Parts: sequence; structure tokens; C-alpha cells
Amino acid sequence: MSFVERIKPPDRGRAKELFSILEGELSGALRLYWSIASGILKDSGIKLLDPASGFLSLERNFFSTLFLYSYHRAGIPQPRRVLYAAINQCLRGMVTGCDNLLDDEYKPTLATDLPVTGIRFRSVLDIMISDRVLFEILLREFREDPRDAALISAASCASLRTLARSGTQEASEEGGVGEILDPQTILHSIHPQKTGLLFQSPWAVPELMERNLCETDLSSIKDALCRIGMGCQIMDDMVDLATDIQGRRHNYILSLIHHGTDPQERIRLQKAIDLGIRADSRDDFILEFPQALRSSAQAAQNYLEEGLLALFAEEYRFLLPPVLEMLAGLIGADRFMLQGGRLC
Repeated sequence: MSFVERIKPPDRGRAKELFSILEGELSGALRLYWSIASGILKDSGIKLLDPASGFLSLERNFFSTLFLYSYHRAGIPQPRRVLYAAINQCLRGMVTGCDNLLDDEYKPTLATDLPVTGIRFRSVLDIMISDRVLFEILLREFREDPRDAALISAASCASLRTLARSGTQEASEEGGVGEILDPQTILHSIHPQKTGLLFQSPWAVPELMERNLCETDLSSIKDALCRIGMGCQIMDDMVDLATDIQGRRHNYILSLIHHGTDPQERIRLQKAIDLGIRADSRDDFILEFPQALRSSAQAAQNYLEEGLLALFAEEYRFLLPPVLEMLAGLIGADRFMLQGGRLC
């Protein structure tokens, strides 16, 4: 089922009109990214293949679509929205490449003729190409106006800084952490750095380059994106509870159990840690902790609702239920949210 088909018939027409515009702009941005990447790889000995089926689809690029919509809310003109969406694809390529290296897997950003077994180099290549595509876009589009040309280097640096702030938190957990922090510390100090800032990163360049942005509107949009990121991170913590325990990483659900009021859940957690978590329970380990599941589902939904309602213009607030369901499904937490009594 496509995203638009999830929407109730009375509102489907308005949604289809909006997402047709967004999908068209996103398609233009992704094609721009792909074409510049192809030019960069020319004569390198590595061939860029045609985009995979579904590469341009709204469902495959749903987070990018939300970020693109945020440019609409801010009143950025259409040509610049496409450019910023292409730049966001560059950031996405860098983040995905880094995640691949850290997780020893390969989720593709680009399709090349490199051997499928060379996942580390493919990830490194995705990072390098995305970085060069970003700078090429800045050079092509902003060097004609002397006022913009002076900002090209600043925009390039800003795009790195916005990712580095989030990456610093990831790096601090890479070797494992020695303490299970309380839930409020996770929500106020850890997850805003890890994911809240990451969801604001698509604004690093437009915030510098756009001269007519309303500071109040921009602050509201960035806060909304941060809250959406927080909700998504809590859902991610649901899915990754077992692997985060084994990797000794910060996890909101782990904190709820360890510092919670249910002694049986604490005992169950400690027993699992002492004996080792069974491989066949890793994907749904959270189901063994119903109280923590209910609390985390409530927290995730609160963040998502607050963020999405602030992001959407009033005439599009009917999108809240299907967007919530879509985000939970993409992360793989939809069944956990439902069992926790949440989602619309």
C-alpha cells in the first residue's frame, strides 16, 4: 500500500496534490545528485549504474520528503528547495556510509559495479562521492552571486559540523558505556545530540544561504524536526533494545527498565544480561517488558505528535495518523507501538 492510499478518502485528494509536488521535487533532487555523482566517477574505473527500482519513490525517501516539506513551510522558492533536497541526499549518503562502517553492513546510497562483497570500500566511496557532490552543487549554484560565493566554504563547513555533533555522541558509545543513565538524562542529554540534531541537519545549508527566512518560523520548524527525530530514536531503541544491551549503548527502554518501578522487569532484565540474550529473542526482546513498552510508546508518540503537528500547516494536520504509521513501519517499530497502546 502506498502512503497516499493510507489516507482516508475525504482527504486523499489534498494529500495526493501535496505529495505529487513533493515527489516531483524530490525526484529532481535525486536525479541531480545521481547525475553529478556519475560525472565525478567518470574515468575512475568505477561505473555508476542506473538507479535501482524504487529509488525515486516517496516511500523509500519518506524522511527526505518530510525535510523537503519543511522547506515549503519556510517559503523557500521551488528551485532552491530542489537544490537543498539534493544537498540533503548528500548528507544522507554520508550518514548511511558511516552507519554502514560502524554496523559492518551495506545499505546502498549509490549503485556501482563494485563487487558486492566489498562493503567497506563501497561505504567509503559513498561518503567520498556524497561529499564531493555537495561541494559541486554549492559551486554550480551559488558562485555567480558574489554574496553567495563568499558563503560556499561556510556552507560546506556547516554541513560537516551538523553531522559531527551527532556523530560525537555515537563515537562516545562506540566502545560501550559504563553507566545506565536515568530516562530523563537520555531524553535531555543523549538523544537530542544523537538524533535530534541529525533531523535538523537538512537546515544547515539553507539557514546560511537564504536571506528572507523568518527566524521565529525557522526556530519552530527546527524544533519540530528535533521532536520528530526524538520520537524516531525512541522507536529505534525499541527495535535495538537487545543489541544495545549487548553493545553497552545508551537506550531509553533499557533506562526505563533499570530505573523503573517494576521489580519483575528489573529482575528479568538482569537475568537476561547475566545469562545472555537469546538470538531468537533479539528482534522482539522489548515484548518481555510490557510496562517499559507502554511508557516508551507513549513517549515516542508524544514527541512525534508534537513535532508533526508543529511542522504541518493546519490544512495538512489530517496527515498525522498515516505519517505516524509510516514512520513506525519504516523503523520496524509499528507492532511495538501498537502493543504499547499507541499510534492512531
